[in-house]
Amino acid sequence: MGTFITFPELLMWLPLLAGIVCFFFKKGPAVKSFATAASLVVLAVSVTSLFYADAQFKSYNQVNYVWMKQIGNSLYLGLDSTGRLLTLLTAIAFPVIFIATQKNNYKNPGSFYGLMLLAQAGLMGVFVSMDALVFYFFWELALIPVYFLCSKWGGEKRIQSTFKFFVYTFAGSLLMLAGILYVYMHTPARAYDGGIAAHSFALQSFVNSSLTAPEQNWVFWLFFVAFAIKMPVFPFHTWQPDTYDQSPTSVTMVLSGVMVKMGLFGVIRWLLPVLPEASAHFANIVIILCIIGILYASCIAMVQDNIKKLVAYSSIAHIGLMCAALFSFNELSTQGALIQLFSHGINIIGMWIVVDILERQTGVKNISQLGGVAQKAPVLTIFLVIIALANIALPLTNAFVGEFMMFGGLFSVNPLYALAAGISIILAAVYTLKMIQKAFYGEVVPATSAIKDISFGEKAALFGLVAFIFLFGVMPQPMIDFTKDALKNILAVVQ
Repeated sequence: MGTFITFPELLMWLPLLAGIVCFFFKKGPAVKSFATAASLVVLAVSVTSLFYADAQFKSYNQVNYVWMKQIGNSLYLGLDSTGRLLTLLTAIAFPVIFIATQKNNYKNPGSFYGLMLLAQAGLMGVFVSMDALVFYFFWELALIPVYFLCSKWGGEKRIQSTFKFFVYTFAGSLLMLAGILYVYMHTPARAYDGGIAAHSFALQSFVNSSLTAPEQNWVFWLFFVAFAIKMPVFPFHTWQPDTYDQSPTSVTMVLSGVMVKMGLFGVIRWLLPVLPEASAHFANIVIILCIIGILYASCIAMVQDNIKKLVAYSSIAHIGLMCAALFSFNELSTQGALIQLFSHGINIIGMWIVVDILERQTGVKNISQLGGVAQKAPVLTIFLVIIALANIALPLTNAFVGEFMMFGGLFSVNPLYALAAGISIILAAVYTLKMIQKAFYGEVVPATSAIKDISFGEKAALFGLVAFIFLFGVMPQPMIDFTKDALKNILAVVQ
């Protein structure tokens, strides 16, 4: 395998080819089974790659083909520790989503599942790209299928929300492309085959660019705004709640569980190593923006009646904390953010699965129209309570470890930052417990009178996520060890 095809190539090509095949299916059950099987194969490849992460297996985890030598561009793919973490999350997310939403029926199911797998291919490409132009290519490739998924299978207001999503993300992508080209022109030129001399888009060339401190300062914002839109960070967050609300819930799971991590990954892979001086210079501004977003989103979630928007604002708060932790340049908070990248994806997908079940069975999204679900679906309620409490970082759950480390690191940098961000813990407990109480307990209402407990597939998906929650909550050391290499690489650059 090491000399024929590498893990990054498999992770990228398998969902891409499977997605293309899905378009030729006509029957829903057949394409569902095929897409699920293909996603499980991708998961198997990702898990296998964990056993070949050592330096001696470098040829298994890296590939570099000259693509356009006239401009110094290569199809340069590699699995480092951060990429391995997020490709694993992506590989876990899609089969869980497909299994949990087996009861959902879509018009043109072949196109739906084909686009879903193309989105997975784009995400994998983002996380394994070691060339800036390839990174940008997959950044766009991941977004295009999601745009069509939202606009074709979304809710009544899908056109408006999808248009807003497109404008935000396209504007951010253009800014990032401008930044990429500017840094490219300041990379060391080298000769390629045929004597052609060109600059390079390779990550290491970007790290070794000749940008001065003033140049870094303005290029920083070209990259940061693009990544901040994707996360999203205040004030670039306004596209998210409407898009999450109007998208098919399975697509929302991809957006919330995995795709928002593209922004944080961009900060780790490209922003901090390529523009370290500017990152340090603007760190306080970024942290303050993140804290404003954390408190703002938490307050909006407290008064939110739409359960999908409540979960969306909750996600904004969690992502904001991770971004603030990364810009604290502290060992404890940085590792906490890396751990939370994975934990948040697991927890938020679990929340969306519960929301999808409720919406499909009741036809309503407002918390005020729900009640008494625990009496009709006790197993669903148990899963929801566990996942919701993990989402607010209850001790012995996976999110507690990362969140504790992030707050500890922020406190050592500036106690006021930790205090302000820490208010969100109280607010998260308020809106989460309020949602559980109103939607799942109390008297059965007309909307929930016919609700049934969850199917075997839904139980299997939720049980798998809950197993992760308790496993890494009780035994966090494997995850701490897993992120050590990524931590070393980040701190080596910024220090």
